[in-house]
Amino acid sequence: MDKETEEFSVLRLSERGNTYVEDVVAREWPLTIVLNNRELATLLCSPTNLTYLAIGFLLSEGLLKSKDDIKRITVDEQRGVARVETGEDEDSEGEVLFRRFITSGCGRGVSFYNVTDVQDQAKVESSLEVSKPEILTLVREFQHRSQTYRTTGGVHSAALCDTSEVLVFSEDIGRHNAIDKIVGECVLNGIATADRILLTSGRISSEILLKVARRNIPMIVSKSAPTSLGLKLAVDLGVTLVGFVRGRRMNVYTHDWRVSRDGH
Repeated sequence: MDKETEEFSVLRLSERGNTYVEDVVAREWPLTIVLNNRELATLLCSPTNLTYLAIGFLLSEGLLKSKDDIKRITVDEQRGVARVETGEDEDSEGEVLFRRFITSGCGRGVSFYNVTDVQDQAKVESSLEVSKPEILTLVREFQHRSQTYRTTGGVHSAALCDTSEVLVFSEDIGRHNAIDKIVGECVLNGIATADRILLTSGRISSEILLKVARRNIPMIVSKSAPTSLGLKLAVDLGVTLVGFVRGRRMNVYTHDWRVSRDGH
């Protein structure tokens, strides 16, 4: 059994009868992120690629600007603690975190962005174009990547792609976490995100869209649905949003010039 799953004995009821079987479930793990000796947040996640997750979370939330901000990263996987040190002035950092904590409610889970983050976010400029057959091919490859999902049905997936192949893949019990792991891996390993496509298995809400725009990614594709605010941000920030990719169908909600009509 790997780090991402556990086995449990369950009573299975079916038309063939009732029997106890060993079932495989996705493992859930708490990761506490400590930024400059201040406990920032505890994420409930899959216990893999925790360094990527911690750094990706801080980048996505605007608490890190680049890899150059990072002085030291230490991750204690047994205790579930990631410590990140930067060169930020602690007093000014404290003011930013206080402001963000006050405005981060609405039951959206752990996220600190507010309206000023959107106002300050530059529009994504990219001439990327992709065809419908290319999107369908990428989604098919994406759906076959996650062994954990096929085993448990209990995780989300995310991937960074060019127009022909999946470049980076991640999975996690949380849709936000799966994307943050992509962000962290790309930034720490110098993998470019501009002019790329982000695939996700989850709903595209406003905070997901902002994560994408912050990495200058011009297109996000999902088999699931967007929210109204996610769509409005996509329009304003220049991101092509494609949802409900199922079978040979898809909905292109915003900036549809990036998706060519050629092919079937």
